[in-house]
Amino acid sequence: MFNDTIRPRRLRTSPVLRQMVRETRLSPESLIWPVFVAEGEGIYQEIPSLPGQYHYSPDQLYRMVERARAHGVSRVLLFGLPKDKDELGSGAWAADGIVQQGIRKIKALAPTMYVITDVCMCEYTAHGHCGILCGHAVDNDQTVARLAQIAVSHARAGADMVAPSDMMDGRVAAIRAALDENGFQNVPILSYAAKFASSFYGPFRDAAGSAPAFGDRRGYQMDWHNSREAMRECALDVQEGADILMIKPALAYLDLIYQCRQRFDLPVAAYAVSGEYAMLKAAAAQGLLDEYGAMCEAAVAVFRAGADILITYYAPELADAMRKGDIG
Repeated sequence: MFNDTIRPRRLRTSPVLRQMVRETRLSPESLIWPVFVAEGEGIYQEIPSLPGQYHYSPDQLYRMVERARAHGVSRVLLFGLPKDKDELGSGAWAADGIVQQGIRKIKALAPTMYVITDVCMCEYTAHGHCGILCGHAVDNDQTVARLAQIAVSHARAGADMVAPSDMMDGRVAAIRAALDENGFQNVPILSYAAKFASSFYGPFRDAAGSAPAFGDRRGYQMDWHNSREAMRECALDVQEGADILMIKPALAYLDLIYQCRQRFDLPVAAYAVSGEYAMLKAAAAQGLLDEYGAMCEAAVAVFRAGADILITYYAPELADAMRKGDIG
């Protein structure tokens, strides 16, 4: 029977009241913006598969910095696009590699910008896989040794945090040991703890030129049927010394973000991947939805599930929405 003294709608009667009683509070400080740095000069090109995102050569990164500052975004995740690739992906750990150049340039332009680097090899290998091959399979242990070398090279260039995305077994422990041995005890590891072999990565592989030349990545990225295995991967990364755990992708994996938040005390990040962004862009271009509203709703869903940090191509727009009070 209806009890007319209990009326939840009372708390929805005005914008001021709705904002006051919000359960999920957000701020621009929780956002990380993925950025693509391309080797060369004079490169400032919109990425067709990711409208509104660009390839920047190091000399053009001032454009990214200006845009980030204008929207109050202060944290970026760097991906590199080298000119040359080889079987070992040796450009990934070169002192003058493209990510290393990008780190130094950003730090020169904006010393307080927090720079996180993707630690992987797929953009650098001629075959497009995330490590050293033995036949047609990725050799886990050889790859882990190289990943540790890459992480140290990023730290030497000035990276504030490293983010291994390869899904090799034991790579967090190896990277932690290598960073510590080289004097980078205070460089944290944002681990792609549960990264799935997802269909939502298509636009990124186009943007980063990282599609595998043969086969797929299901031998190392996770099967998207498995939630218990995802928590096992998270637990292993906690044991190995990860500082932040990431679930990737985001929207189709809200249940795993929630489980991760409930089980572990570390900060939880989620990556709203390229396919999630591109779907909203495509639907909005067709007039099928309100892009701004859908962007806000999708982001809040990730935080509501338990994420502390959101890696998103919408970071500038979401930061604006948070300051306006539309979310947050």
